[in-house]
Amino acid sequence: MTRTGTTQAHLRRALRREVPSTVGLLADEHDFTAMRRYRSFVFDDHTTYLRQIEALLRSLATQGGHTTVTLFDPEEYAAYCAETAIDPDDPTSRSRFTAHVAATGARVTYTGQPLSTLLPELIDTAVRHATWEYATTVLATAGDCATCGEDIGKAAFARAARLLNRLLDAAGPGTHHLVCSIPAADDQLLAVLHAHGTPRAAAVDDTTAAEFTAVLAAGIALGAPGGLVLRTSNPGDRDRLHGWRLSGGTLAPLTEAEVFAAYCTDARTGEPLSPEPGVDHRAGFPLPPDPDDDWTTHH
Repeated sequence: MTRTGTTQAHLRRALRREVPSTVGLLADEHDFTAMRRYRSFVFDDHTTYLRQIEALLRSLATQGGHTTVTLFDPEEYAAYCAETAIDPDDPTSRSRFTAHVAATGARVTYTGQPLSTLLPELIDTAVRHATWEYATTVLATAGDCATCGEDIGKAAFARAARLLNRLLDAAGPGTHHLVCSIPAADDQLLAVLHAHGTPRAAAVDDTTAAEFTAVLAAGIALGAPGGLVLRTSNPGDRDRLHGWRLSGGTLAPLTEAEVFAAYCTDARTGEPLSPEPGVDHRAGFPLPPDPDDDWTTHH
């Protein structure tokens, strides 16, 4: 190769490191089987497909560029092709759809993690993204209060944020794990939040806190019979479990027996479960009064 050719190849490699890559991943056997209807999809075994995906990701990583991974949903892909009038049985169409999903949906950065780590992270990210979209849609379309004209979605989000702050203030020092569950049209909206520190100085991830607040706010706006549980850990102490029922736009404490039943009952079968060792089941504690509480009056 001439010196000029070598220089040009070097420049192209340098540019390649600045071009991002996106990989659409068929995470489970069901989605993989759905894609086999297309003749241009050359794989016939999901295990082999996953091995090739992992090899591709490692290869892209060695080139030094930025690589993201997103879930490839065959149903959404078919709908996208119909809306954009492109042929679904064409690799170029799959590439376009992958770019579209990466720009608008959930994605995870590939940093060399094995697929056994990447897949659960990607699925969790996709679930959180879908939950966020549903909750924010509920808030955006809730309308105005017939009594005072206030935007119900905005008022519900503000109220949920105050409830969360009051709960963390009352929880005391320690590491707190909160789970909020709200019944939705076809499923359960679920949000998880971790907080560390002391009252009024809890360290909370802003993005996760916003997602948690949006789910709680959706329950408030819908008047849904949701629930919230709190687990607090402190070094050298037994973990404490508390629970509340979402009712009338507020969190009503559960009794100790209700908290025990919630944690020691299989949600799918209704069968009793053995209590977790080293854990105390306690009633939910009352939250401090909210001077701005006018939810039940107006909404």
